Amino acid sequence: MFQPPSSGLGGPPVPPGPPGVPPGPPGPGPPGARPPIPNLVPMMPPAHEQAEFTCPSRPNHGTEGRAIMLRANHFQICMPRGHIHHYDVSIVPDKCPRRVNREIIETMVQVDTKKLFIGQKPVFDGRKNMYTRDPLPIGRDKIELEVTLPGEGKDRVFNTSLKWVAQVSLYALEEALEGRTRSIPLDAIQALDVVMRHMPSMMYTPVGRSFFSQPEGYYHPLGGGREVWFGFHQSVRPSQWKMMLNIDVSATAFYKAQPVIEFMCEVLDVKEISEQKRPLTDSQRVKFTKEIKGLKIEITHCGQMKRKYRVCNVTRRPAQTQTFPLQLESGQTVECTVAKYFLDKHRKRLLYPHLPCLQVGQEHKHTYLPLEVCNVVRGQRCIKKLTDMQTSTMIKATARSAPDREKEINSLVRKVNFNEDPYMQEFGISINSTMTEVKGRVLPPPKIQYGGRSGFQTKQQAIPNQGVWDMRGKEFHTGVEIRTWAIACFAPQRTCREEALRNFTAQLQKISSDAGMPILGQSVFCKYATGPEQVEPMFRYLKNQWQELQLVVVVLPGKTPVYAEVKRVGDTVLGMATQCVQAKNVNKPSPQTLSNLCLKINVKLGGVNNILVPSIRPRVFNEPVIFLGADVTHPPAGDNKKPSIAALVGSMDAHPSRYAATVRVQHHRQDIIQDLGNMVKELLVQFYKATRFKPSRIVFYRDGVSEGQFIQVLQHELRAVRHACMMLEVGYQPGITFIVVQKRHHTRLFCADKREQIGRSGNIPAGTTVDVGITHPTEFDFFLCSHAGIQGTSRPSHYHVLWDDNHFTADELQQLTYQLCHTYVRCTRSVSIPAPAYYAHLVAFRARYHLVEKEHDSSKCSPAYGEEGASDYGEGSHLSGSSEDRTPACLERAVQVHQDAGRVMYFA
Repeated sequence: MFQPPSSGLGGPPVPPGPPGVPPGPPGPGPPGARPPIPNLVPMMPPAHEQAEFTCPSRPNHGTEGRAIMLRANHFQICMPRGHIHHYDVSIVPDKCPRRVNREIIETMVQVDTKKLFIGQKPVFDGRKNMYTRDPLPIGRDKIELEVTLPGEGKDRVFNTSLKWVAQVSLYALEEALEGRTRSIPLDAIQALDVVMRHMPSMMYTPVGRSFFSQPEGYYHPLGGGREVWFGFHQSVRPSQWKMMLNIDVSATAFYKAQPVIEFMCEVLDVKEISEQKRPLTDSQRVKFTKEIKGLKIEITHCGQMKRKYRVCNVTRRPAQTQTFPLQLESGQTVECTVAKYFLDKHRKRLLYPHLPCLQVGQEHKHTYLPLEVCNVVRGQRCIKKLTDMQTSTMIKATARSAPDREKEINSLVRKVNFNEDPYMQEFGISINSTMTEVKGRVLPPPKIQYGGRSGFQTKQQAIPNQGVWDMRGKEFHTGVEIRTWAIACFAPQRTCREEALRNFTAQLQKISSDAGMPILGQSVFCKYATGPEQVEPMFRYLKNQWQELQLVVVVLPGKTPVYAEVKRVGDTVLGMATQCVQAKNVNKPSPQTLSNLCLKINVKLGGVNNILVPSIRPRVFNEPVIFLGADVTHPPAGDNKKPSIAALVGSMDAHPSRYAATVRVQHHRQDIIQDLGNMVKELLVQFYKATRFKPSRIVFYRDGVSEGQFIQVLQHELRAVRHACMMLEVGYQPGITFIVVQKRHHTRLFCADKREQIGRSGNIPAGTTVDVGITHPTEFDFFLCSHAGIQGTSRPSHYHVLWDDNHFTADELQQLTYQLCHTYVRCTRSVSIPAPAYYAHLVAFRARYHLVEKEHDSSKCSPAYGEEGASDYGEGSHLSGSSEDRTPACLERAVQVHQDAGRVMYFA
């Protein structure tokens, strides 16, 4: 581990050597001599650390960069003074959806037999919380009321009770907004939020913090029974001196309201139902089941009584042979087919008796419905993952240039007409209907330094323009020479001929040579192959045959399971650098594609593409510093088995350009990184081995955390980082700065002056920063749009500093963050989040592929964790592999990369 310094960490910091150069060996002893490695001393954090952490105050406002006037989609809320009264609501039975709960409370207020509300309009969140402007005449007592809702067939009776909880002070909120108190009273913000959501929740279909309404005047089908619905996002946000309402247009996928027969045709790509003359095949049934399971349907064969059910399965047998136990009037039970029952009971001869039935309601009740008497219920949001095709259609349907989005938001605010909302009027709340003007600053970009024979002359520097620069005429800072390389083509010979492969390699060699990464001679091996099962034997042969082999270029025929297997074998089994390329790009190689391939290949072999010009970096670089990026990715919605994956990367030089990664699997949907302490320890040791230095500062960018989890994540993860340092060496306490990066928010910024708009999409310039007007009243946060928006409206990233031992000023942290967005190796453009956070995302994403298991190989972890879940195996079919193959230990092994791959940026 670390060398114990002679004077502890109290002495002067060791200078890091010339800027931009990995620091040389520290302290006494001959240069390059390895210091002794002390024993590990595990230590618990000192007692004072067990106290709660709180986020730091804003140190100051930034001043760097040129001024730019912006408009933000935040609308000022004019708040009343005084108090709001909070009541707890309990409804029995309590399993009803929010929509029904709202109906119950609405009915209770209208009927109001006990004269509780006397003209008041209470607001309700659909669960437990009700607010009124004035207190109800019930004091502190609990009051019980019976509410009847007319139902289908028979009325439904609910027992409701109300009890006073608290009076919510709006004065306390005003104090906080004006910066007179540090903590924001969340109860007041929640109350305001419920008031402002009450009316829209009854008029529209709520989804999370957004509201949607069924399409009128537009139709955007996505295929597979899905379509696009447009709506709006609304959330109440505290900012300096005032409360804001953040409003944005949003879109999501809903299931089309249509007959289930048509839904099935869409899912199975059957043009007309008349084409489906035979019963469904097993694979068709499995595909259909996967889509319709969990959806609500309504029946059409009972006249006006359109009962709704939830689908729990699709039968294996068609309606003409699917039986169920039917009780006759005599009390005797007989087996009856669904088709016969419909003929006898409903006088309905089925048109499609060869198709299966839907099993609805609870599984043990055996309720079967023929497809032809069911419709998909309107207003069901699609939570399952969209296909690539659907995603692409969705983006085309929803992308709006910035000026268009601004217009849409403004017209939406006029249409929703918040100030006419009777509930907001009741509570004395109004909204300013014009967007908030804020002052922004456009930060200057850093200079990018390349290498090459001409040394440090200026022609080897690139200056980004609007977040983009050009590498033509420049060479990599440190290019790798590739002497031994191989090609494996998994595309069939008819679609990717040898001639095309020869032409592709010639062109790649030319571009790579210009970039200072020469690929010498011919490949030592060039063969065609077919499926994923050939990957491992071929790679083992290559590794044994050519010990010096540096790279395998793999040609793929489009989307294929071969990719996951190439990465599993290359990254985790054999430690071989692999570069995949699509056959279409081999057949028609563009200079852009070839150049992008070179960017990736160079870093996978340990090269450095470019660095930040050392002289203009922020002062944090004056001492050894490590940049950490962390992210947790969860399986797609609707999956309840696969693990979540936590990834951490750390910079390994002073530029910073090289990064090492470490990854773990953890519990399904667990947001906090469970094993962060050990992960940080691993990277600190690697940093020390690479640079011979102990970082005196740690700058930690954490992606994937929502506002509600800030404190929880800070408590656990900051403690884990400190603990990792203590375990390496007693008294080792580098300064830690912990910053959360958020992209999933609805703040959008627009140029107030048309002349400032950039490109066809009319977006704000790259480098636009805002830390006033729409940011937190007291804490250290800012918005930074570091990338050039090409399509749609740019989404600025939001940075919130949860801890800062390093006492960054606003300018220093904003500049540092912007500069790190220019160090992402995969492209010559500034990206939307700092490189370490982006790399952590790539590492976690790659680990998903390492978990995809070859289904024909039962000796590995079972395919329950594959890309296609267990539901693909149909009813009653068993998964291959024994139960211990699915254990955390097996999954943990599956994501551990080979030590040779771990030394380079295998994830690029």
